[in-house]
Amino acid sequence: MTGRNTSGWLTVALLMVSVAMTGQAQESGTMRTPDGHPDISGTFTFRTLTPMQRPQQFAELETLDQETAAQFEASERIRQNRDLFDPETGAPNAGYQSRAEGGVLSYNEFWYERGIELTSDKRTSLVVDPPNGRIPYRAEYQTAARIRGLNMRNGFADHYTDRTLADRCIMGFNAGPPMVSSAYNNNVMIFQTADSVVILNEMVHNARIIPIDGRAHGEIPQWSGHSTGRWEGETLVVETKNFFRETSLGGSSKDTYLVERFRRLDPDTVMYEFTVEDDNNFTRPWTATMPLRRTDGTLFEYACHEGNIGMEGIMAGARQKNTQAVTELPD
Repeated sequence: MTGRNTSGWLTVALLMVSVAMTGQAQESGTMRTPDGHPDISGTFTFRTLTPMQRPQQFAELETLDQETAAQFEASERIRQNRDLFDPETGAPNAGYQSRAEGGVLSYNEFWYERGIELTSDKRTSLVVDPPNGRIPYRAEYQTAARIRGLNMRNGFADHYTDRTLADRCIMGFNAGPPMVSSAYNNNVMIFQTADSVVILNEMVHNARIIPIDGRAHGEIPQWSGHSTGRWEGETLVVETKNFFRETSLGGSSKDTYLVERFRRLDPDTVMYEFTVEDDNNFTRPWTATMPLRRTDGTLFEYACHEGNIGMEGIMAGARQKNTQAVTELPD
């Protein structure tokens, strides 16, 4: 009896020490997996009102004071609220200003999940390099992108390949890679094993299985490219290349070289940073950073698949409109 009681107390004591050590590790942001790697697993949201690029109104301001940030957040929540748009024309209601330019709206505000506030540091852009917070697009790409935008808004589609990868349900418009905050489904689940990490995006249920065992990149091009990872201290570094074509990131191409970094900051936050290099459409490499914040919610099935009925409707509408492709910008 005495031996069993001593053993029981010893077990309890060891469990208490283990819990205490785990708590200390979590408080210091050094949560560990059983194999000793930093634990970056969990379900996270990356929704935020912080724009990818710095708005012109903030010029060289990297961050905002609390009062200005609150004013900007309030104005953005109103500006983007689709319930304040005319449901027939898609135009803002009388007395309301917006960047929207007509077109019937696809959803009302209930379906959006774009976030309601800036990141905690009140940054004016997710882009941190260049210092001006702007993506260094080449002028030729910007012109081509504006032409594509005109064709998309006009409903042009001679063939299903004229539509975006998001329209075709091949890749989500915020899943990338890299991941970027967007209108909805800004959720991701990260799994870890001793030799791999899995990044499962809610948007278009994209899953990247990333080996971290030192193997070389695969040579077969893939929609999400081929990713390999390694640990550099407390940071998981993921390199991706060999893309089939562009991803949902504007300016990306088959030649994009992407480096992502994941670092656990505290029990509720993993900092996500990515650097994009592609001489086709950018004048220089650029970097953005965005917090992944723990969420108690669950990932839901995003039932969007290539060849879905939505694409049939898009193509039927295109045949009805019979819009001709725009090849240059109007004067």
